[in-house]
Amino acid sequence: MNSAFSNLSISQLTALLTLLELRNLSQAAIRLGTSQSGVSRHLAQLRDAFADPLMIRQQREYVLTERGEALVEPVRTLLERLQEMSRPTTFTPQACNRRFRLAGSDYVAQHILPGLLEHLATVAPQADVDFRLWQPDRFDWLATGELDIAVSMLQDTPAAYHGRIIGEDRAVCCMRANHPLATRTALGIDDYLAWNHVKITTGGDKDGFLDAYLRRHALQRNLKLCVPFYSAALAVLSTSDMLLMLPEHIARKWSAQDAVCYRPLDFIEHQFRYWVVWHSRTHSSAEQAWFRRLVHTHCQQSQSLRPDNSHYPVSA
Repeated sequence: MNSAFSNLSISQLTALLTLLELRNLSQAAIRLGTSQSGVSRHLAQLRDAFADPLMIRQQREYVLTERGEALVEPVRTLLERLQEMSRPTTFTPQACNRRFRLAGSDYVAQHILPGLLEHLATVAPQADVDFRLWQPDRFDWLATGELDIAVSMLQDTPAAYHGRIIGEDRAVCCMRANHPLATRTALGIDDYLAWNHVKITTGGDKDGFLDAYLRRHALQRNLKLCVPFYSAALAVLSTSDMLLMLPEHIARKWSAQDAVCYRPLDFIEHQFRYWVVWHSRTHSSAEQAWFRRLVHTHCQQSQSLRPDNSHYPVSA
């Protein structure tokens, strides 16, 4: 056995998982609470231990080697099992009688809660759930105990928080099915700015990346309506000429159920990441660990996202 491999520590395995999932040295450094040069040293040691590059630079980003891709799930499972070994083993769902506090968008409530509550009725009939609408960057709700878990779109989780990625999705522009732009295969900047826009204000940040792009180019869109509910945005969209930025999996569901369609933007690309997020104060709780795994499972089952089963530990 490679001596470098046999001497790997838990912290090095944590660094390995973080690097493989983020595929970005600077983001990994923030997550691990170290410098980018420290992360580079970790990567060099890991490459030596596994006798493989693990990550290869392609233009401005990294891609995983086949060996790197194959390591993600085993390393994640190993780290989770090591964490579980330190937790009390007396918890049983059937005896759980606590009220869990969960936040997300009304879309999450509509598509996640029915299956989640049906599951709870079977495995933990005494457990209850309070649901509230998640507001962007209200991590203080998790820190103070007002919430146990949030489900939202984030680029990353801040320090003192944990997050597990549900999956990834791309940004698309949604409109009514017979909109004049529906004949296009993709929307250019002039097409996009020629129409009024709707913005959904709850949940994760769905179009901040686009507003930043417009500011950099001294451009501005006409934001006609800001509304907190997906259902209200859908009703407005299907009866007007407005445009709405959405994750593709939601736009796909809407296009199958109502008179709407969606198109990509040819002037900008953006990937959304969906997370289950919690504060470090609840990280060691057996009840909380069980509930967040349950929420994560139901989120993955109900959304057609590119799967990503990573778990990022709290920064030092």
